[in-house]
Amino acid sequence: MKNPTSTLIIDRSRPKLEAFIFLGILSAVILIALGISFSNKQPATAVAQPNSTSPPTLEQRVAGLEAYVTNADPSGSKIAGSPGPGHNAWLLTSTAFVLFMTLPGLALFYGGLVRSKNILSVLAQCFGITGLVTVLWWAIGYSLVFGTNLSGSPLGYFLGGTEYFFLKGVDSAPNTNYSFWVSQNVFCMFQMMFAVITPALIMGGIAERMKYSAVLIFITLWMLFVYFPQAHMVWGASGLMNGVFNAGAKIPAIDFAGGTVVHMTSGWSALILALLLGKRKGLGTEPMIPNNMAYCMTGAAILWIGWYGFNAGSAVAADGIAANAFLTTTIATAVASLTWPMLEYTIKGTPTVLGFSTGAVAGLVAITPACGFVNTTGAVIIGLSAGIIPYFACSVLKPLLKYDDALDAFGVHGVGGMLGAFLTGIFVNPAVNANLLSEAVAKKNGLAAAIGSGTLWIAQLKAILITIVIATTASLIIGFIVKALVGLRVNEEVEQQGLDIIEHGEQGYSI
Repeated sequence: MKNPTSTLIIDRSRPKLEAFIFLGILSAVILIALGISFSNKQPATAVAQPNSTSPPTLEQRVAGLEAYVTNADPSGSKIAGSPGPGHNAWLLTSTAFVLFMTLPGLALFYGGLVRSKNILSVLAQCFGITGLVTVLWWAIGYSLVFGTNLSGSPLGYFLGGTEYFFLKGVDSAPNTNYSFWVSQNVFCMFQMMFAVITPALIMGGIAERMKYSAVLIFITLWMLFVYFPQAHMVWGASGLMNGVFNAGAKIPAIDFAGGTVVHMTSGWSALILALLLGKRKGLGTEPMIPNNMAYCMTGAAILWIGWYGFNAGSAVAADGIAANAFLTTTIATAVASLTWPMLEYTIKGTPTVLGFSTGAVAGLVAITPACGFVNTTGAVIIGLSAGIIPYFACSVLKPLLKYDDALDAFGVHGVGGMLGAFLTGIFVNPAVNANLLSEAVAKKNGLAAAIGSGTLWIAQLKAILITIVIATTASLIIGFIVKALVGLRVNEEVEQQGLDIIEHGEQGYSI
């Protein structure tokens, strides 16, 4: 039996050059951020201050305690917001859950679906992205998304600020722009896990054919020009589309946990990359059988479990909104996980484990923007829709248009994210979230009026279109840049031999 590498001569000088290019880009980003950071003054700790220096009365102490229990603004009392053990504990737990979604959840889900010769390439992509995005988040990401020193300028609608570069000033005191009762460093870690999983989802569209160096360079640039601006626009204190918490939002859209930020950006970018890369060699003429469906199902189950941190954690408190998000996430996911394989059963005669698994993920995707804004009736309808529309996107649209979205990143996340974002505007229910009608924000930026008139879907549609334009345009430009620098696709011999042994020098299975 021949050695698996004996039929291919590998040029090791090229990978070294590509690694230097990647490290050069990453170093340049960090050095620029360092220069900006040194020019910034130390940000003031964002803690609610008591109204005066006199001791609070018993009534004020009780009011402060009530504000903690209800996750409300304590400024009416003389008790400053401070890290609360219950809210902090829930967000710490949620943070671990969301990391659990990427490692090992998504890694197993995607890893089980590729051929055996490429399973390690998927695991390496998930692990590499986790480390890379953590570095970017520490250096600039958190500040660009959740900073505030650009507020008041037109740029403030798209980026937060530079005051938290290298997490300067990010300590255990709350950042009251986002929570009165959760430590800012805990909030920072929680949001970092969203930043980690989002680009990892893109890997489903390009599986089995993209260079590892190209992946790292693409993701570095993609985070800078897609994720950070998009996340700020939707969740940042001065964001363009933050209808719930920015009184000056130009588009009063709502997205509880990332329908546009996470799923649409990754899904549409995956489609663009898949088109730039072209189809896998042998697609349609050779069997491309998943190497381990048990891994796939296990990964999907882990994703479902971890998604409770993703969705219920986005309440940034252990409160009634988190409880509602937990419930609606369960209902929508269960409905979608049943609907998808039942469609298979009806149309093809067999309900597959892949159908159950993909249906569950589609339900999770679609309920994500809505979970803190809809009741269980809305969740059932969203789950049913998620089991039907992404199914046809994957089984009919993809073969019809002949693009190779290898693991259905676009069909599930791109289409499912759009579906969820739009249906959020249809089934939004202020009874489950008082922030939707708040005097301080929602009644100033038009969100409350749009909900009352039943026209919120228009703002949701605007947010959807903006997200598509940003994700597709930036991904196309970044894709061409990376192609010019290091190339996007492995050569035909490497693809035939498998990415594991050539790109990583290892094999997933030794038989």
